[in-house]
Amino acid sequence: MVNVNVVVLAGRLSADPEFAEMPSGDTVAKLRLYVPEAGRRILPLPVAAWDRAPRKACERLGKGDPVMVRGHLVRRFFKGHGGGRSVMEVVASEVSRLPDEPTE
Repeated sequence: MVNVNVVVLAGRLSADPEFAEMPSGDTVAKLRLYVPEAGRRILPLPVAAWDRAPRKACERLGKGDPVMVRGHLVRRFFKGHGGGRSVMEVVASEVSRLPDEPTE
């Protein structure tokens, strides 16, 4: 059996990237990427950029920018009040701004 976990997404940022320093001293850029889904729905996806190159790319991005993200899916588990929950997010290995679409 072959295991492949590769994600390539193109969409728009719903907000400016947020940068957070973790207790370990690492810095992460957090994005919320809106990606078109089947029909007219839009799927909001959380993206985390840990590596230096994609994190630096996020410094030049803002709300509404069209971007392409390459990376892999990760499932994170949290314990909270009354039980646990999980969240799927994309861990980016590359983040790049796409050209704006021309308006007619």
